[in-house]
Amino acid sequence: MASALQIDSVSVRYDQGADAVRSVSIDIAAGEVACLLGPSGCGKSSLLRAIAGFVRLQTGRIVLGSKTLSQAGLHPIFLAPESRGIGMVFQDYALFPHLTVEENILFGITRGRPSRAEARETSRAREMMDLVGLAVLAGRYPHELSGGQAQRVALARALAPSPGIVLLDEPFSSLDHSLRSRLAREVRDILKSAGTTAILVTHDQSEAFAMADTLGVLFDGRLVQWGRPYDVYHEPCTAEVARFIGDGALISGVKKDHHVTTTLGELPLAACCCDEGAPAHEVRVLLRPDDVVHDDHSPLQARVLRKIFRGADFLYTLELSNGERVLSLVPSHHDHPLNQPIGIRLEADHVVTYSANEAAESFEKEVE
Repeated sequence: MASALQIDSVSVRYDQGADAVRSVSIDIAAGEVACLLGPSGCGKSSLLRAIAGFVRLQTGRIVLGSKTLSQAGLHPIFLAPESRGIGMVFQDYALFPHLTVEENILFGITRGRPSRAEARETSRAREMMDLVGLAVLAGRYPHELSGGQAQRVALARALAPSPGIVLLDEPFSSLDHSLRSRLAREVRDILKSAGTTAILVTHDQSEAFAMADTLGVLFDGRLVQWGRPYDVYHEPCTAEVARFIGDGALISGVKKDHHVTTTLGELPLAACCCDEGAPAHEVRVLLRPDDVVHDDHSPLQARVLRKIFRGADFLYTLELSNGERVLSLVPSHHDHPLNQPIGIRLEADHVVTYSANEAAESFEKEVE
């Protein structure tokens, strides 16, 4: 599939300080929804600003389709934001309070300038209102809309000029959690229906998993992993990514060939971040809560140290026979008392290990 956006060795620096983005390279396919995920200050918003044309590059280049948007070096290129063919959806929506829904969307096409193609542009605005399900609200003003409706208007305005790519900067952060999850799915459906390439920036993993075809994890300005959300969750390339993405625990094991021996038994390795050619040595094994299954008939026992009720299930913190801890998702009708043993078994299809030194911090903050 052809690349819609190419980011090649891009670095961004502010005021002669440290690089906010450090030599990041990614390709995003046409029609793909990509996500940049990471903690605050990791560089994800700076990279988005560089794509939009709000900051210049220290190194590298950015190409949208066949058009170079930015390029550093001896022959620099820098297109102004309004010349890039990019749609932008901001955190605060940035709707004009004195314009109706339809007029806000029309502004995305005309940029407030008089036009000779008014009928065609009005038709396009109505097409966008139909796409986001707001045709019946065409005459309303922003203050008469819910947060979710305002967000869809902002998306329709960004899509109206048929941009080469749409950038979404923390678009759901001001909404409550239940609305966020629903709107993330709706926005993905809208982008897919329009065939629009998009990049979402967020620190919320549930949003990233709900929306992204491809997910990039950034730490300290560097892209540390790029792949399908499923693969990033189940096969994180470093212990740091494993700690950041989802819940889990790291338990000790001894790796030899393509197996690792733990207190829960011998496990086959689906992936390994250690040296495959090394002799048997100590490692840390990643276990997600869904890898540890409650089973009353299992000879393996673990003591319930803590439990968090989450409606459909409990998240149990369990202590193994050697004192190590794991997490387990258990259906909520299995309400076991604290400090009592329960039977467990492993259903781990993606067994990943890390060197003992790399994983020294473990998941202690999650399983204390």
